Amino acid sequence: MVIEVDEDLTVQATKCATSLGCLNNKDYELCRVVRPTNGGGVIFIECKETKHCNYKNPFGYSLYFCSCPVRKEIYKKYKM
Repeated sequence: MVIEVDEDLTVQATKCATSLGCLNNKDYELCRVVRPTNGGGVIFIECKETKHCNYKNPFGYSLYFCSCPVRKEIYKKYKM
């Protein structure tokens, strides 16, 4: 599946350590959305990868919320 998002959002993702791997690498594994709120405006995620991500923010002990504009748009458009 080809994932497409508005170019405006890719420009906003200036802190992405993977150079937008979610869009450019077919083998990239997205963090799983476990609890969306506010229509996808805030998404809580679980990640298999333990690598540092500039957009992954701890929320409690085992949850993270994602502040990546590209990841949030992927969830809103594709529910993945």
